Amino acid sequence: MPPGDKTFYITTAIPYVNAEPHLGFALELVQADAIARFRRLQGRDVRFVTGTDENALKNFIAAREQGVDPRELINRNAAAFRELKSTLNLSWDDFIRTTEPRHIAGAQKFWRACRPEDIYKKHYRGLYCVGCEEFKTEKDLADGRCAEHPTIEPELVEEENYFFRLSAYQGTIERLVGSGELEVIPEVRRNEMLAFISRGLQDFSISRSRERAHGFGVPVPGDPSQVQYVWFDALTNYINALGYAEDAESFRRYWQENDDILHVIGKGIARFHAVYWPAMLLSAGLRLPKRVFVHGYITVNGQKISKSLGNIIIPKEIVAKYGVDPIRYYLFREIPTFEDGDFSEVKLVERYNGELANGLGNLVARVAALGEKLSPLRFNFARDIRPAVHEEIDKRFRRYEEAMDSLHLHEALGEVWQLIGFADRHINDATPWAVADPEALRKIISRAAWLVSTVANLVSPFLPETAEKIQQQIAFRDSTMVIKRGGVLFPRLG
Repeated sequence: MPPGDKTFYITTAIPYVNAEPHLGFALELVQADAIARFRRLQGRDVRFVTGTDENALKNFIAAREQGVDPRELINRNAAAFRELKSTLNLSWDDFIRTTEPRHIAGAQKFWRACRPEDIYKKHYRGLYCVGCEEFKTEKDLADGRCAEHPTIEPELVEEENYFFRLSAYQGTIERLVGSGELEVIPEVRRNEMLAFISRGLQDFSISRSRERAHGFGVPVPGDPSQVQYVWFDALTNYINALGYAEDAESFRRYWQENDDILHVIGKGIARFHAVYWPAMLLSAGLRLPKRVFVHGYITVNGQKISKSLGNIIIPKEIVAKYGVDPIRYYLFREIPTFEDGDFSEVKLVERYNGELANGLGNLVARVAALGEKLSPLRFNFARDIRPAVHEEIDKRFRRYEEAMDSLHLHEALGEVWQLIGFADRHINDATPWAVADPEALRKIISRAAWLVSTVANLVSPFLPETAEKIQQQIAFRDSTMVIKRGGVLFPRLG
């Protein structure tokens, strides 16, 4: 297929490795994973990338606090992030670390590609939030603290740095975001970005002294005394993972010639992706992403995730306790796609028992038990599927696809559960256990199995392991349907 025709590139943010991953980032990963899997089902040529940001000052500070070598901490936590692929059953295609040679080469190439007039050096004195890895103005602070990191007192920093002339792109970025040419989703985040832009874009620091960075970071081309400021180097990971440094075919295919690029990020870093990054790309003469999808935060039992509160949930531990698909299901179903949401094990168990065990699991078990006695069954879609069943499937699929295209992931999953409810009612109304005629019974079971098979297809981007288990129990081979019982999908929790 021609490049750009059916290609789709999706990325997550790359988190700092000052600590092991928690459930908040797991939300972002499974959201991106479901979108990538859905696009693959559509036959799209998908590239899905994530990674880790390892050049941040906060990584060095965390290592010092723990009394370990920074490289040891970075390598250990980067491995923990990479391990999430198996823990959460993710389908990413690449994992990039910002300490890799391909990233360093790409970040330096990008610096050189920017317009010379957009990068200048000046003496600067300002407040620096290590948590955000960003200089702050007084208007960014409340009572002298950053809203994102209120427990960290901004540090007064005075030194000579390189700056990027963001102010030169004020009108262009405002037009791109305002017109939707660069789509920021949801609308409330778009409006926040427009309000931020309207206050006037300020040039921002894109380097720090090698001394203050403790030797960590991508060297500034032509100035060994400076390393690139973390955001200016980190954001280029999205193109460096594609081979930007060597102008690889994959870079041209998934970035330069692709009109469907999606960044999935948390709301705390929206302006870096919707304002800074587009301006940087314009300066370097590169294509812009199409959409920036901004999700909310997870709280735990109504409280913000915090080390001091001791409420950090480690994905590996919670998955070991409940299973990967129940955790994925909760994150999609309980957390509104664009809003903050709460995690509680009480709610998790309620949804597990009510919707997974009693809902999907019970439906599959019923159909498998009824169908196994008749398997293999002859199956003819045109003759065996009633118009009412066909219409219900079409309606739910249409709404599901619309929700997925607009990134309302929890609504798409809701459509699947509507179809599960319909399938249950179909079985109850048809009363197959009371039907004596073999042909009539065959048709009832065929319709029920077809509904379950459709559910498995629709649920697969969200619960891939479950979908695979269902497809092993109900399989279609030409004009034959093979049905067999398997293990209990979701044993009830006490």
